[in-house]
Amino acid sequence: MSFWENFWDIFWWFFIVYALFAFLYALFIVIADVFRDHELSGWWKAIWIIFLAFVPFLTLLVYMIARGKGMAERSMQRARRDQEAADSYIREVATASPTEEIAKAKALLDAGTISPDEFQRIKARVTT
Repeated sequence: MSFWENFWDIFWWFFIVYALFAFLYALFIVIADVFRDHELSGWWKAIWIIFLAFVPFLTLLVYMIARGKGMAERSMQRARRDQEAADSYIREVATASPTEEIAKAKALLDAGTISPDEFQRIKARVTT
């Protein structure tokens, strides 16, 4: 009987592959968090890495139980900081500078598209 003929062999194989990827993902997340944590001294970082190398599964469980709340907080802070940076960049790129806005309004005023009152309102809005 071939390996692929038995449903439970296939199920077990997929479960093992899934568990391996989940373990590797958790391992890399914990290693990244160890180095991202500024409150942890260098010695503690070294101890966590040594334990991760020699007793990885148990160390992952202990780290996630002992420092899981801090991991979540640091992750949220990093996501918030990244989102603020992206929003700032988008605002910077998407909007024109006040000088450009006034120049566009002046061109519209010279072309007769807007009135002098509208030009003054645009100028006041842009400079504030």
